[in-house]
Amino acid sequence: MYVAVKGGERAIENAHAWLDDARRGDRDVPDLGLAQIREQLALAVDRVMAEGSLYDPDLAALALKQARGDVIEAVFLTRAFRTTLPRFGASLPVDTGAMQILRRISATYKDAPGGQVLGPTFDYTHRLLDFDLAQAPEVAPAPEIEARPADTPHILSHLDAEGLMQGETPGGSEVPDLTRTPLEFPAERALRLQALARGDEGFLLSLAYSTQRGYGRNHAFVGELRIGHVRVSAHLPELGFEIEFAEIELTECESVNQFQGSKTEPAQFTRGYGLVFGQSERKAISMALVDRALRARELGEDMDGAPAQDEEFVLSHCDNIQSSGFLEHIKLPHYVDFQAELELIRKMRRDAAARQAAE
Repeated sequence: MYVAVKGGERAIENAHAWLDDARRGDRDVPDLGLAQIREQLALAVDRVMAEGSLYDPDLAALALKQARGDVIEAVFLTRAFRTTLPRFGASLPVDTGAMQILRRISATYKDAPGGQVLGPTFDYTHRLLDFDLAQAPEVAPAPEIEARPADTPHILSHLDAEGLMQGETPGGSEVPDLTRTPLEFPAERALRLQALARGDEGFLLSLAYSTQRGYGRNHAFVGELRIGHVRVSAHLPELGFEIEFAEIELTECESVNQFQGSKTEPAQFTRGYGLVFGQSERKAISMALVDRALRARELGEDMDGAPAQDEEFVLSHCDNIQSSGFLEHIKLPHYVDFQAELELIRKMRRDAAARQAAE
């Protein structure tokens, strides 16, 4: 709270009341329900869940409604609510190889082992406004689609079998938790991936695009992009066995990147990795490209000073809540600070005028 802010309680209460009125909008228009937001604005809901670090479509829909569609404000509300929740334990790693697949594509194999599944995507649309949607037409249900097998191996596992993919080095026995431990540098890859997973989609998209344009260049192929549902389980010590308690939707991307090799390792492919709540293809691909760019130092590659290769730059600025909080605080009263700078400028001008007069 700023000390300079006094006597503004009534004005703030009126601003809140005005916000509530503006949020509701024209009373002749039916109120927007949470089920409508959750089902028909699903991609916005997914983004709020991903960047809010909380998988709950209903809460994400509520946050979007309360924020009047401002995604970053909705993420802020979601994160704030998340801090109030009790923590009972940690789930086991999800098995994305056992994903019930809704969409699975590869840019590296035309006849991908296990098949390509286009799924619901904008990729092949013409990007023309559909004015029929303005009339709220009844949309015919999608045709029955045969469920994909629950065990679909990752495409890069075939390159693994040939020894063409760099092996992944397992992390420590205890995975760090970014939501409970402050970020420190240098950050291990598990921590970097956590930061990227809840980072701002637009920021990561710009960084990923910069690597494609030569700033920290790494020529990437989408080895596999898959979207679907996975089961979440946990080990309960009091029972002595694992139980499944949830099913969530995830988007996973593995990029394939060249690696020239070193004195100790042969030329091979390396991977970038992205895993995001919900259907968030752009975010998952961006995450994979930035993850790979951040591995340049550990892979002994040349560092050209590109932003995407700078761990501290990327991780310190990718969080939209920290960024917006620091940016928006300048809207709040800074009267004392400004008056001090104003007086300094006036004094400098007086001194300069006095020197000119003396000359």
